[in-house]
Amino acid sequence: MAAISAQLASFKSFSSLLNDKECSRFRCQIKSFGNQHSNWSVEFLSGKESVHLIRNSSPPISMAASAAGSAVKPAKKVCLFYCAETEVLAKRIAAESDAIELRSINWRTFDDGFPNLFIPNANGIRGQNVAFLASFSSPAVIFEQLSVIYALPKLFISSFTLVLPFFPTGTSERMEDEGDVATAFTLARILSHIPTSRGGPTSLVTFDIHALQERFYFGDTILPCFESGIPLLKNRLQKLPDSDKISIAFPDDGAWKRFHKQLQHFPTIVCNKVRIGDQRIVCIKEGDATGRHVVIVDDLVQSGGTLIECQKVLAASGATKISAYVTHGIFPKSSWQRFEHDNGGQPEKGLTYFWITDSCPHTVKEVKCKRPFEILSLSGSIAAALQV
Repeated sequence: MAAISAQLASFKSFSSLLNDKECSRFRCQIKSFGNQHSNWSVEFLSGKESVHLIRNSSPPISMAASAAGSAVKPAKKVCLFYCAETEVLAKRIAAESDAIELRSINWRTFDDGFPNLFIPNANGIRGQNVAFLASFSSPAVIFEQLSVIYALPKLFISSFTLVLPFFPTGTSERMEDEGDVATAFTLARILSHIPTSRGGPTSLVTFDIHALQERFYFGDTILPCFESGIPLLKNRLQKLPDSDKISIAFPDDGAWKRFHKQLQHFPTIVCNKVRIGDQRIVCIKEGDATGRHVVIVDDLVQSGGTLIECQKVLAASGATKISAYVTHGIFPKSSWQRFEHDNGGQPEKGLTYFWITDSCPHTVKEVKCKRPFEILSLSGSIAAALQV
């Protein structure tokens, strides 16, 4: 409407040039007017002759900016810090978006071994959205990273996001005997006391936490965002030549409860696991593996004993190929070496594929380019989460 008013003002100036004798009749008519991007024309009739004024210019800058803003939301600029273990993943995340800028930290130590840390150009992140990509792969590295995590929100930043792809104490959530210590609860309490930034509580991004009830371990001063690596698996399965013959197997009821809704368009097989001492006895509870490429899905793997037992049972039940997926490949003491590659036709002896994400950097270094392992990177998922 502002554009129309401006144009009518120019019409008024034009009409003043015409005297009453020459202008026996004056009429303003909008011939056409579409959306804000369309051209429009106005016709003046003076006497017997028509004078046409046609506007073909671009929409005003304010209108164009408004239209562009409604179509594309501007990307949120994020300063991403990282520890030494997550440097490779951090670079992949930054490559996903021009809005993510990598920032480094000086990870030094004093002579006694305690951290001597420094955040370069600390004043330069004032008013910025800041994130930290952590890896709590061992108790030895947790303290120094927590020191940085607690310091960053105090630097007058606009918001703070902690990205912890793997919540390492997730399997230690049970208190079955008097004296058991639930270290998952302990770590959640520590993270819940991260100082607030100018924008409010810290956001925590983590993937496929082991026990869903652990979300309630966090206090009100932190906002957990629980993501999943399953979409990466689904995209990979769609690219397989035998994607129409895929069945999903869950090693136990817990895995089924966690993941079956995300994989419900695949035929499913549910296994049952019974532990007798150090022994794991696995059987098929429901589903049929005959003639199928079966993919075993779980949130994490440590020694790999359960997966191997599932593999044997599925092969004996007629599966032509067996693969596995876990979001977190922990593999303490290089237990990944237990998994052989099936070149075809012997699913009881090896896996066609073993997919893991890069949530555990040490494991990625060990299994890279070693069959049957294939890495599905969380970089795109993390970059998207940082835009929330």
